[in-house]
Amino acid sequence: MVTTTRQQEAWRIAATVTDPEVPVLTIEDLGVLRDVTVNRAGDGERVTVTLTPTYSGCPALDTMRDDVILALTVAGFDDVEVQTTLTPAWTTDWMTDAGKRKLTEFGIAPPSGRAALGQGPIRLRLAVKCPRCESLDTREVARFGSTSCKALYECRACLEPFDHFKAI
Repeated sequence: MVTTTRQQEAWRIAATVTDPEVPVLTIEDLGVLRDVTVNRAGDGERVTVTLTPTYSGCPALDTMRDDVILALTVAGFDDVEVQTTLTPAWTTDWMTDAGKRKLTEFGIAPPSGRAALGQGPIRLRLAVKCPRCESLDTREVARFGSTSCKALYECRACLEPFDHFKAI
């Protein structure tokens, strides 16, 4: 059995990997890092990292996998495997509060509210707050922004465009 300390160390290292599409977020901030295990394998250890992509066709997943393997290998873990799981499906509810703050500081409006649809009898479309001036007088310009998981918005108060990370 491998010690919990080694598992915590492997998690800590994997958690430093950044999202290649939004480099201010780590995969832990984003909620993509789901599990890290360390088990004995022959004379050494095998680290298995489980990632859940933001959506099944996420083009950043290969880069995340490679970056996790590199970070753990550089840290001295020789046998590293990255697995992908689509179940349960990723949700913006998995994003950390720190990650949401980082998005705002980077100029991307974070998702707000519960991502699960159908939680109540009435569905309302809530305003998206501008990450620059905090105005709620914004409008969606395009459903897809710089990446598929973001929408392009415009602030009517400061006239600046910004991305909004969609609630999924």
